[in-house]
Order: sequence, then C-alpha cells, then structure tokens
Amino acid sequence: MPAGKHVRRTVSWLAATAAALLVGATTAGCGADATAAENSTVTVMTWAPLGSEAGSEPAVPVTAQAIAQWINDTGGIGGRTLRVITCDERDTAEGAQACATQAVQQNVAAVVGSYSQFGDSFMPVLSEAGIPYLGGAGLSDTEFSAPYSYPVNGGYQSLLAGNGAQLIASGCRRVAIVRPDSIVGDAMVGYLNAGLASSRLAAVDIRVTPGRTDYSEQAAAAIAGDQGRNCITLALDAASTSTFLDSYRRLPHRHTQLASVVGSIQQTVVDATGGSSGPLADALVTSWYPPDDSSVWNDLHSVLRKYAFSHTEISAADPFVETTWVAYQVLRSALQGVQGPVTASLLQARLETTAGITVKGITPALNWQTQFMLPNVSVPRTVNTEVAFQHVVGGELTWERTGLVDMRPALSATGGAGS
Repeated sequence: MPAGKHVRRTVSWLAATAAALLVGATTAGCGADATAAENSTVTVMTWAPLGSEAGSEPAVPVTAQAIAQWINDTGGIGGRTLRVITCDERDTAEGAQACATQAVQQNVAAVVGSYSQFGDSFMPVLSEAGIPYLGGAGLSDTEFSAPYSYPVNGGYQSLLAGNGAQLIASGCRRVAIVRPDSIVGDAMVGYLNAGLASSRLAAVDIRVTPGRTDYSEQAAAAIAGDQGRNCITLALDAASTSTFLDSYRRLPHRHTQLASVVGSIQQTVVDATGGSSGPLADALVTSWYPPDDSSVWNDLHSVLRKYAFSHTEISAADPFVETTWVAYQVLRSALQGVQGPVTASLLQARLETTAGITVKGITPALNWQTQFMLPNVSVPRTVNTEVAFQHVVGGELTWERTGLVDMRPALSATGGAGS
C-alpha cells in the first residue's frame, strides 16, 4: 500500500481485540525470576474508551500494542522488552480514575499515548504515585498544566489559535465559531481570537449543546447573510460536527468558507460526509501534524500494515493514532542509553532533563524544562506549539501551506485565561 493511504480495519474487531489485549497484557511478563523480568522489561499503560457509543477510540490501545510488537522486533528499548497494558477508560471520569488506579497497582513506568477527556480525574492519581502521563490526546487543560504530564501535541489551544491565523491568511473578514456550550467551549473562543488578532477580528460565538439531532438554527446564525469572505470554524466533537454539516448543507452557503480543527474534522469525517462532493470539499483544517500523505508517516503505515492485521479497520490518519505513535517514539528516545530497571521516577527524570526530544518531521524539539514552559498560566506545559495548515482537495486532507507554523506568540498573548 502506498504511503499516505489509510489503513482500514473494523471498529468492532478493534474493541474486541483491545479487550483481549487487556486480559493478556496484564498477565504477560510473569516468570520465576521476577527481578530479572523487571530489569529486562519496560511496562507502560495505554488507555482509551473501547466500547462507549460516543467518543470510543479503540484504535489507540490497538495501535500501542502494534507499536510495542514493532519495537520488540527491532531491539526493544535498549534491549528491554516493551510491555503495554491496556485499559478501557469507558469515556467516564470514574473509568479514567479506575484506569489510573490500575496503572499505579501495576507499577507502570508511564501512561503513554492515551485518550481521555477526564484529566481532572486521572492526573491526581498518577501525580501522587509519580507516574508520568506521556503524550495523551490533549483533551483537557490539566494535561498542559500538571507537573507529571508530558504532552506531545498542542491541544485544542494551539489548533484554534492556528485556525484563526489560517482563516486570516485565507482572507476571511467574518469568522463564526461553532463550539460546545461548556467551560472548555468558553476557552475555545479566546484561543481562536488570539489567532485572529492580527486582523483585529473577533469571532462570532455560536454555542451548541452536543448530542442534538439538528443544528439548523445554529447553522443559519453562522452563515448569516452568506456574504463573501464569511467563514465558519467548527470546534465540536466528530458526531456533533456531522450533525451540524447535515443542517448546514440544507441552507444556502455559496459564499461561506467552512473550516475546522483536527478532531472535529478528520479524514473519516470527510469520507462519511461525501468526500469531494460533500460539504467539506475545500474546507480548511488546522492539524497538529503533517497530513497523512506525508512521508513522515511511512513507518507508522508500515507498522499498522504488519502488526495491526489486514482484516481490521484502523486509520493511520486518525490524529489520536498519530499522537500515540509520537508518544511512543518519545518514550523510546527518552530511554536511550539508560542502564538498569526503568521506573516511573527514572523516566520522569529523563523527560525533565533530556534536551530537545524530536520526532523528525512531526514535532519540534520537545523540552519540558522550566525555561521552555509557555508563558500561559493555564497551559504552561504546551511545549509543541506548531500546527499544520491543511485543506480538503479531491476528498483528501493535504497541505494547504507546506511546513509547520509556530503559534507560540499567539498562545503566549492569551495571558492564560483563553479569553
């Protein structure tokens, strides 16, 4: 399969496989010589919601298992076997806390590349045990402020600031943001406005309640008079985005430009809404990373083809699959040359002191030392402030402007409140 094409597998298989991996992984590595096994094994956890109707991300733990097999087949981590325990986060605060408690009980060195929006629930458990949270999905502010969190993407904050800059560059003169009516949604407006600030624009704020079956009223308010250079940016979950698009496509919108951030719109959403003939044709999208057709993802594609099995559905273009990939590359780099058993405290020290861990072509140098912290009191641990400007061409997300764009100045200028 050529690089850049999506590797697809069935979601139901993913959920079943991830559950089976959880059972198998929690018992792996036991032997007569427990000390020898501990010294020769790096144990981590990856969690995500596996079977919830909304917000399910079973591809994340399955990807983690595939990466672990690849790492172990290519020398391990300094000769050590990488053992990945998975956990069903269930898309609930209680589930996230339960997974964190299991991580403590299993004495993992880190939680790596996971997906959860409940940072306020799981981070205190991990922090008390001194367990690093490396490269989570970036769905909560806690991931960008807690001292034991090591984010590898820039969260929704960098995406929205970047989206504002992308819209200004495309010539927008009116920008409406369609976002959830929530505390996080309130912060989204401020970060988008930070990206719009160079043109002294302020976004028209359109709030929606996630989970509704119709957003015609909100779509009409966003389109307004459908005047030239009118732009709409979507900052909703994928399901609500699809519902909004159903309402949007039924209204006149000839002169209105659609835009969004990755997560709200990704390749699977473009496909599901009609591809090149759907409402997302020519949409502008701000992403954390280069598009899926970039050569920087060749290894990820190869790993998924070889280790995630050909009869399943998993998209290498999923931003949370990509983040999991990046997180495991950072883990491997941080432990390069380390002697003796790998513990949470050792890994935490390595992450705090190793200068400039880079995943070539995907991230800038990642530094979690104090002097590199973002001057934003809400999200100071946002060390990757770069974004990619993409657009939909022929039904595929690809570069709109080649190269990553650093949004650090705009994120710093928000002052920390996101408003």
